[in-house]
Amino acid sequence: MDFIAMPIEAVRDFLELGGDVLGLIAITIFAMWVLIVERLIFFRTTLTTLGNELREEWRARPDRKSWGAHQIREAMISRYSMSANFWVPVIQTLVALCPLLGLMGTVTGMIEVFDVMAISGTGNARSMASGVSKATIPTMAGMVGALSGVFLITIITRLIETRIEGLEEDLEIDH
Repeated sequence: MDFIAMPIEAVRDFLELGGDVLGLIAITIFAMWVLIVERLIFFRTTLTTLGNELREEWRARPDRKSWGAHQIREAMISRYSMSANFWVPVIQTLVALCPLLGLMGTVTGMIEVFDVMAISGTGNARSMASGVSKATIPTMAGMVGALSGVFLITIITRLIETRIEGLEEDLEIDH
């Protein structure tokens, strides 16, 4: 049972050390990762099925030359693109929010340092250390969350572009 309690205590201590803003950063990073994992699973399952269905539907069409067929093709590609890009703007927003929340943690931690300095002077280093940790830990957490999100959203965006290009090639127009 100790192997479960120790990591939970370590996380709790880390959250206390970083202040209230660190909890908000943790929630933001958790939501970002949930959406990233959802997109990756979606690509492997539903999006692949949708792409195959659209390809079969296009191949079954007797008319692939007319203006109407061209519009239907564009609508199919658009539906596929919208499905693929569904949570991407939210993920990008959460990625951008992480360093801003880290900056907010820095500001609130430094305010705590200045409060301690105003009350007890500069001689009480132990009291100021709490504020300094509340200033630096959220900054680090926000940057780590943003870096991991930037890396994965770049991979997801490139994967989407590749899949859409592949669908466009497969839904060829007869001339």
